[in-house]
Amino acid sequence: MDDQNKNLLLATALSFLVILVWFLLFPPEEPPVDPATQPTATEPANVVPGATDNLGEPGAVPGVTTPAENRAAALAEVVRIPIQTERLEGSISLTGGRIDDLKLRDYRETLDPGADIVTLMTPEGVDDAYYALFGWSPGSGLTIDEVPTAETVWTAPVGSVLGLGSDITLTWENGNGLTFRRTISVDEDYMFTVTQSVENTSTSPVRLAPYGLIARHGEPDDLKGFFIIHEGAIRQTGEEMNELGYNDLRDLDPDPRWGPAADVVEVNANGWIGFTDHYWMTTLIPAPEQSFTSALQYDASRDIYRATALLRTLEVAAGSSAEVTQKLFAGAKEWETIREYENEKGIFRFIDSIDWGWFFFLTKPIFAVLHWLNGVVGNMGWAIIGLTLLIKALLLPLAYKSYVSMAKMKELQPEMEKIKEKAGDDRQKLQQEMMALYKKEKVNPAAGCLPILLQIPIFFSLYKVIFVTIELRHAPWIGWIRDLSAPDPSSIFNLWGVFPWAAPEPGSIMALIFIGILPLILGISMWMQQKLNPAPTDPTQQMIFAWMPWVFMFMLGSFASGLVIYWIANNTITFMQQYAIMRSQGIKPDVFGNIKSGIKRDKKSANSDQPPKK
Repeated sequence: MDDQNKNLLLATALSFLVILVWFLLFPPEEPPVDPATQPTATEPANVVPGATDNLGEPGAVPGVTTPAENRAAALAEVVRIPIQTERLEGSISLTGGRIDDLKLRDYRETLDPGADIVTLMTPEGVDDAYYALFGWSPGSGLTIDEVPTAETVWTAPVGSVLGLGSDITLTWENGNGLTFRRTISVDEDYMFTVTQSVENTSTSPVRLAPYGLIARHGEPDDLKGFFIIHEGAIRQTGEEMNELGYNDLRDLDPDPRWGPAADVVEVNANGWIGFTDHYWMTTLIPAPEQSFTSALQYDASRDIYRATALLRTLEVAAGSSAEVTQKLFAGAKEWETIREYENEKGIFRFIDSIDWGWFFFLTKPIFAVLHWLNGVVGNMGWAIIGLTLLIKALLLPLAYKSYVSMAKMKELQPEMEKIKEKAGDDRQKLQQEMMALYKKEKVNPAAGCLPILLQIPIFFSLYKVIFVTIELRHAPWIGWIRDLSAPDPSSIFNLWGVFPWAAPEPGSIMALIFIGILPLILGISMWMQQKLNPAPTDPTQQMIFAWMPWVFMFMLGSFASGLVIYWIANNTITFMQQYAIMRSQGIKPDVFGNIKSGIKRDKKSANSDQPPKK
């Protein structure tokens, strides 16, 4: 086995090893927070919002109505104020003042004609209830009945509609001298601003703490459960990001004030908390300078996950008032929108709510360039090809050195064969003579591995970007490729649409076997790249190299179309680069000759397996 083939085999083995490690390893657990290092809060309120016995949510207080049979029935049970913007539609329940009915007008559930728009938030009473609730936790001298709860019926001006430039104000009086108001506004994207105020007309001061809470009943139906993307609770403490999956929330230790399963952190500033899905997110965002208690909970008795931002206790003197503002993000995790909220609204590291992964130093710039290219060419598929060109241009100096080294290695083949014959079975002498030859000719035998190894983190980073970013969701390219985040929907099973029967269901064994057009082109591009060099003489190497393109073809056949497009473009550009560099070094690759010799060799091998004729 010559050293060039050894290097190629080594690079291939390393590629498989890295792929294996990537798919087997899970992100490391976050280091535990030492409670002794956390700041001490001001005087706590008597009632902790979100605790299973005092929030006043349906199911925790007497007089609860039975769950609605469906979403439409739940919406019809209470008086509502419509939400209407160019990007959002839904309603706010006057019972509890919940934001619990929200749909994203720019996104559809599927690519099917007439598919429903994406539903983000759903009212309590439905199995998959998901909503945001704001309120006040009573301090000393107040009871739960004297502050608004989830059962409080608010009043609003007749005809109120929440929209861009059209705020709404909810009002409730407790009958004991306290008037509560809640003013809600929404911007052109997905950010709600909730200002809570209390006016004390009684003769005594009161203490109470404002809070925001997001409740999710059960796990989402579309939970991917794939470690490449975080789904579950997400929290920024101003110092670190915490990500807890739903199974992590169920395994939380008890907290004496917050319930049997709770993770509570005191945040000094720059914090936010909520839940993130694959493409959507709901997040409570206090003012950047606001300190608060950040709590994640799980109520096993009712299968409810909660994220709470409990602000510091306020003292409202007799005859005075107080107010506090929180924001609620409820929408799609669009890179440009979230980045604008971070840069323009001062939301600390909000862009990290998108799961960039371990290779964030690659995934972030890769997506930034991809987003820019998409703005230039107007199509994510062509943007991926443009990104491939840029990456190959950046790596060209390394690739050039590598291909030049490979070309020199090919020139040294006759001398290397002489050394092998001279050394015989003396492996030590062979290695010494080889190293002396490399040193004399200034050749690095490992240089051929470098471009392959550099492609591995780039490939994984692009895989992450395509999988997690909503900009690739339902993004078309050409013809039959209507979703770059999904596998190629064509299939050899129906001859790529020629025959009238349907292709196998995505994710099935049949779909893995009967691949689409893009995976087939991928296999051909890898096979053509191989043919720049003659096949190795060793039969084992011949077999490995002969099967490698087709193994990769089936391995990557179920990957996102955008990733397969990148790999095809990368192979094509690499073929052209290597061909040109080899020609510049005086080596004329005989691609078609190598193909013919490979076919002849295959026929010879097949004939050698036949019994001799008599």
